[in-house]
Amino acid sequence: MSEVSSSTHNGIALVTGGGTGLGRAMAKALGAAGYKVVISGRRTDVLEKSAKELTEETGAEFFAVAADVSDPVSVRTLFDAISSRYGRLDLLVNNAGMGLPAVPMEELTFEQWNAIVGANLTGAFLCTQQAFRLMKNQVPHGGRIINNGSISATTPRPLSAPYTATKHAITGLTKSTALDGRPFDIACGQIDIGNAATDMTARMSAGVLQANGEIAAEPTISAEHVARAVVYMATLPLDANVLSMTVMATKMPLVGRG
Repeated sequence: MSEVSSSTHNGIALVTGGGTGLGRAMAKALGAAGYKVVISGRRTDVLEKSAKELTEETGAEFFAVAADVSDPVSVRTLFDAISSRYGRLDLLVNNAGMGLPAVPMEELTFEQWNAIVGANLTGAFLCTQQAFRLMKNQVPHGGRIINNGSISATTPRPLSAPYTATKHAITGLTKSTALDGRPFDIACGQIDIGNAATDMTARMSAGVLQANGEIAAEPTISAEHVARAVVYMATLPLDANVLSMTVMATKMPLVGRG
């Protein structure tokens, strides 16, 4: 996949949720661009299988570390493993997250709410916090953080309050991280993704609930297009930053009244 970018980078990258779907595509593209890539997720078997396959596909180094990003102890262990193996971190991609089927707000359980907040928002914060600690103190200092915001960071789908709330919050986290990282050469940007073709979005082709109450199929795009955008953001020099980027299927019903 070396065609993803003509840029090369010798840094260390971490992609959370990197064993499957979009995260795997991002990790593969970053490896092809020259990074040594740590992939994390909850399932050790999936991660180790992906790391082996990605190494065979790209020739790059992939290191699998199981972690639950919603758990501060697990996140600290993840970053300790990175520090021990590599001594630094140049790129964090906060990609891990989860969604729910469309559920009326009044029927959501507290446990469902907490699970989404933990995976989508708390996880991104905990990883960003640990990345700051590494990036501030490593020599040379600095690095980059890219958050997966989703189209839902700006525009909700019906019956998606917990997911939409966490993704709107990611925008605030991105801006605060970009601001607080300035003195230490830590850049932070956000990529909002619309309908990339993964197992999570397979239902799009069968039809999903629209704002007007109809069920309609929606177009998708290859995850590789998103991965190429992440590589572009990642390989910029630290004095340049993409604060916000939207990559979406051209004909998805986002722009307009819906």
